[in-house]
Amino acid sequence: MTSLLVEATPPLAEALTPSFAQSESARLSKAEIRRSLRASTLDGSFSSVFENIVKGVLISNFLLELGAGAFEVGLLTSIPMLAHLLQPLGAYFSEKVNSRHAYCLWIFGFARLLWLIPAVGIFMFSRGALTAQMLTFVTMAVLSVSNILEAIGCASWMSWMAVLVPGKLRGRYFSLRRSLSSLTALLTIPIGGWLVSGWMGGELEGYALVLIVAVLLGLASLGFQFYMSDINPQAVNQAAAAKEASQAAIDVASGKSVSEKGASGQFLEQEKSSKTKAETKAGAKLGIWQDRNFLMLLLFLGVWTFSVNLSAPFFNFYLLDRLQLDVQWVTVYSSLRYGGFFLAIMLWGRLADRIGNRPVMIINCVLAASIPFMWSYVDAGVVSVWLALPMLHLLQGGTFAALELCLANIQLELAPVRQQSAYFAIAAAVMGVTGALGTTAGGYLAELSAVGLPALFALTAVIRLLSITPLAFVKEARAQSIRQIIDQRWQRLPQLWQPARIKA
Repeated sequence: MTSLLVEATPPLAEALTPSFAQSESARLSKAEIRRSLRASTLDGSFSSVFENIVKGVLISNFLLELGAGAFEVGLLTSIPMLAHLLQPLGAYFSEKVNSRHAYCLWIFGFARLLWLIPAVGIFMFSRGALTAQMLTFVTMAVLSVSNILEAIGCASWMSWMAVLVPGKLRGRYFSLRRSLSSLTALLTIPIGGWLVSGWMGGELEGYALVLIVAVLLGLASLGFQFYMSDINPQAVNQAAAAKEASQAAIDVASGKSVSEKGASGQFLEQEKSSKTKAETKAGAKLGIWQDRNFLMLLLFLGVWTFSVNLSAPFFNFYLLDRLQLDVQWVTVYSSLRYGGFFLAIMLWGRLADRIGNRPVMIINCVLAASIPFMWSYVDAGVVSVWLALPMLHLLQGGTFAALELCLANIQLELAPVRQQSAYFAIAAAVMGVTGALGTTAGGYLAELSAVGLPALFALTAVIRLLSITPLAFVKEARAQSIRQIIDQRWQRLPQLWQPARIKA
């Protein structure tokens, strides 16, 4: 269950959060909201341990120990991406139930229990009851089923959080939640790597032990959801429909007076200032496929996800297989990436409040595009191991903190309340398809002797830069243009040179 990251100041809350979501949060008492947010924070921290054990560098090292190659490592990323295709189906099912909590509990609980199967399989492999190929197949099967279940539950969880968290608290809360999850991951990965590499029974049995602990902590995270206020999606949809009908009646009744006011300069000025905001809310009245703003966002998501996953599965593979670095070094680098994420998330959250999500995303897309270029020049030398690779992972963590923060938040802003689950599911499905295509294409290109990983990294950088084009056409109610940002900073420069005034 991913975190939705944004920080909103009160003047921006209306633009950031759908008004109905605010009204639903307002129905809960302050004590209920406070208890729900604390429970969700603990949920995120405990689930972070589970996710980083079953989806990070440790499982890549586990498969490499079984004799897997670039193709199998690529499947670690492509399978979760393909599973996202089922998110629209999950969104449909989630709107038919009467409890967000019960739906998420059963879906995510079963998805996490499945990971006990490969843990048992590792001990069977150590005693000769399973071959390496059989254990690899079992692990891939569990990975597939688990990610399918998570995809079916993801849209419901996002809709649940969108209603639970008040708009004026969304930024501070989600930034804090995700930063604590990153801090947990920062500690989890090196500790897990140390247990795996130092276990007396070997690295495989060490990973089995770590996997069992991760499943237990993953189940414990679901226990905190019992302290979160439940939401009935049926009641939410009915209330939203009634509000839309009431608003439509008001609009019809006031249509005549609005046309009479059109000649006044004051009304024209107000109409002009609210034009962008009206455009971002147009999706509530249009179908999903008629919402041009959302379609441009989908285009960006598709190209960007393809470019990221074209090379993302192979960075750790490059370190472990090509550079022959020890797994402890790779886990340290992964921890540095989470450290960069943790340090940067609050900064990007505050900046997004001031200038909007879209400009922050554009800036960080450019920074993220430079990272694969730099990877082409690293090797197993002292300078790379002690300086270049740590700096690259810190930069990657900082840039992707902004992208995860703003990307999740801009989806919340553009999606109308009644169709939130459908919007989230379609966006995830697009990312799933393009991400799977990216990992598949990356695995094929990485195996070609004429291409290789350095050329693949360079291709990734070029496509990441191209993905910025559709993002420039996405309209956000409170976003500033890059030119406006530069002009504002330029106007403030002379203030730095003014002498301080001292009162006599």
